[in-house]
Amino acid sequence: MSLEATLVEAQRRRRDYECRLTPDRALESVDAADAFMRERRLLTRTADCTLPSLFVACHEEPYQAGGRGFASWPATKWPWFHELSERPGAHSLDIHRGKSILLSDEALALVDPLCRAELARLEQVNPAARRLLRHLADAGPTMADDLAVEVGLGGTELKALRAELQRCGAVVARSVIVPSRTGEGHLHRSELARWDQAYPQASAEPADVVALMGAGLRAAVLAPERDLLRWFSWRWLLPPDLTGQLLERGLAVSPAPGWLAAPD
Repeated sequence: MSLEATLVEAQRRRRDYECRLTPDRALESVDAADAFMRERRLLTRTADCTLPSLFVACHEEPYQAGGRGFASWPATKWPWFHELSERPGAHSLDIHRGKSILLSDEALALVDPLCRAELARLEQVNPAARRLLRHLADAGPTMADDLAVEVGLGGTELKALRAELQRCGAVVARSVIVPSRTGEGHLHRSELARWDQAYPQASAEPADVVALMGAGLRAAVLAPERDLLRWFSWRWLLPPDLTGQLLERGLAVSPAPGWLAAPD
């Protein structure tokens, strides 16, 4: 085995351990999952890139063998992602290319200035976004299904606009439980808030997408260079020499061409 292959294999073993990729490291309780999230600082729900995944670390059989979508989630541990998002110091956002990702407070501090910048940008360049965002600024956090009427957007238009705003971090959605109209049972509704309403206290960190990618690499331990493009929505913010900047700033090492690893 070549030296480069040996170095990559050593980092892969480190990744297997730290990201709990082997069954002997399976998460056995939601408290253990909480500690795992705070240790890694970034957790995706399912495995779709090299960022660590909560459901992978559960090592539990799926709800339905051979199923897809929700049916492929862990049979009994599938509520853990939402349960963690409700805990202090944990934040569920859609900035993972429109998919949910859990962030610790440390990761949120890096994300905050990027989301504030996106909020300002979208207010300037997108008239529909400007109308919705200014309505939220005046009305405060609002149930999603009420916005269609209050802002005058069709259901399809609102759905597409929500997706764009949430994946960029300009808008944050949270699940709210309300009584049903019949008084029997309850309903799950989605409440939307501007980023600066959900997080009124701005982070002291500067807007630094390279630092955020370094945090992602720390969470993943080892990743192919090309995989970094799949981590966050803001691909247009990434510098063309991202790898060079990560290496120069000591946020990454390269065990072999095409690979990046977090410094030990």
